[in-house]
Amino acid sequence: MTRTLHIAGDSTAGPKSRAAAPETGWGMALPYYLDDAVAVANHARNGRSTRSFVAQGRLDALARDLRPDDVLLIQFGHNDAKVEDPERHTEPWTSYTEHLARFLGIARDAGARPVLATSVERRRFDAAGRAVPAHGEYPDAVRALAARKSVPLVDVQRESLALWDELGPERTLHHFFHAPDGRRDDTHFNPPGAAAVARIVAAGLVGAGVLRDSDVRRLDEDVPDEWFRWLEGDPA
Repeated sequence: MTRTLHIAGDSTAGPKSRAAAPETGWGMALPYYLDDAVAVANHARNGRSTRSFVAQGRLDALARDLRPDDVLLIQFGHNDAKVEDPERHTEPWTSYTEHLARFLGIARDAGARPVLATSVERRRFDAAGRAVPAHGEYPDAVRALAARKSVPLVDVQRESLALWDELGPERTLHHFFHAPDGRRDDTHFNPPGAAAVARIVAAGLVGAGVLRDSDVRRLDEDVPDEWFRWLEGDPA
């Protein structure tokens, strides 16, 4: 019997249009690492924070799709930190966790299982070439909320920071969206970067007891470039 893993999040996870290729959200790569018995519904969209996702009615729309035994994986933070934008900004220990708690309640009301994920790290290095965190107190706020609400946690921030540190400044260029036309983006991914983060998520879901070992596959493989599919138009 197939169950669905729903992703609520921002552009780091969300689907991309063909016009944006090769920019790739990690949610686009996740199905490659999951058994066919686990479907993926990617509700993540560019530019959203916990506040704007709720305010635009996207959480209500997602709630209508949830079924008992589904999983709701929630990862926000990049846009919540944008102090200059009151329609998206939240404070980590108050409005951010209050909005996240609404997602948890929606999932539980539907009989689905909520899972919190810390934000994936940006590509940022110090003068010594060590990867450094970019998300301030938001990851700690997620960890604390997960513990307080007894919700499984996938610590993508910690695992991605360790991976970028291992790869170093030069090798991580092949994971982020650095385009031949000169565009440089140290937040969003190309296919290898999206696949690397999707592996972290898939393994984390097993480690958190949300998925079984039999629910994941091919974690030792890279996703072939030809496997990816971009949307013909912008995601609604």
